Amino acid sequence: MKKIVLAATTMLLFAAAQLPAQADAGADWKALNAQVTALSRQGNYIGAIDIATQALQLAETSLNPNHPAVATSLNDLATLYKAQGQYAKAEPLFQRALTIRENALGPNHLEVADSLNGLAELLDDQSQYSKAEPLYQRALAIREKALGQDHPVVAQSLNDLGEMYSVQRIYTKAEPLYQRALAIREQAFGPNDQRVAQSLSSLALLYQNIGQYDKAEPMNQRALAIFENALGPNHPNVAVSLNNLAGLYRRQGQYAKAEPLWQRALTIREKALGPNHPDVAQSLNNLAELYSVQGQYAKAEPLYQRALTILEKTLGRNHPNVGMTLHNLGMLYGATSRVDEAAAMEQRAKTILAMQR
Repeated sequence: MKKIVLAATTMLLFAAAQLPAQADAGADWKALNAQVTALSRQGNYIGAIDIATQALQLAETSLNPNHPAVATSLNDLATLYKAQGQYAKAEPLFQRALTIRENALGPNHLEVADSLNGLAELLDDQSQYSKAEPLYQRALAIREKALGQDHPVVAQSLNDLGEMYSVQRIYTKAEPLYQRALAIREQAFGPNDQRVAQSLSSLALLYQNIGQYDKAEPMNQRALAIFENALGPNHPNVAVSLNNLAGLYRRQGQYAKAEPLWQRALTIREKALGPNHPDVAQSLNNLAELYSVQGQYAKAEPLYQRALTILEKTLGRNHPNVGMTLHNLGMLYGATSRVDEAAAMEQRAKTILAMQR
């Protein structure tokens, strides 16, 4: 069965651009952006989009429509649409933000690199790798030139490019990028920083995918230890590491090791993020898949159904993760001889996933 990818939910980081218009408009714009950040952290992307749209309208009416602050609001709104899988809405916003920044700031400005990276991620999510690659590479080149080859922001570009190659199974290109990102971060932040843990997790997943489990396991364990020591045992980033380690054990058929890790990840997320966050749905999906593969369908079904309810509410009925969950539930219905229910789920899943192509 297909399950939702074990990866950290991308945090929406809103640029600290100032709105140099009237004081009241600037304060209102900042307040709206604060609301967007809070809503996105709760997983309420639909609500966040509404507020981000208001922030964009305020920036456009208070400033020249080609001002860099408008590009910031465009970029933020595009990021939210991307998180919801509404790629057709996100792309023109990313494109317009990029154009504004290139014209206002010049082609080699760091904010241009940010727009390039956002647009590349959007294309990457849609498997348009030939379009995404030159954007990632241009963003990396801008950052290397502006900041130096060993700057932590460069490491993030290396990691992003590595992930694009990794998802295409071009591991010979991905591995050296991940390794370079890890070396930069260890040098810049020390061996126990959270950004080091991110690089360790990326490398561990690569080694897992090529069957080098003996390399993947200690990297995942080290990443988990870093997050626990830095953030405490109940932080959402700890749940991400638990998910990754559980996924490694699941890959090897070590179900008894995977189950308590995924259960702990679910508990952390429910407590830290609330019971209806998309990351909770991811944990529910992972546990349900684990039970399904062992034929424990009575345990799996209510978890899939709860995950589906959460995802439809927070991300919308046509998000690709909704499609994947429907597919998983359809497979379960098929395995339990509920042919009509299985067919209905699969048809809806296919319709949703076809929208992303």
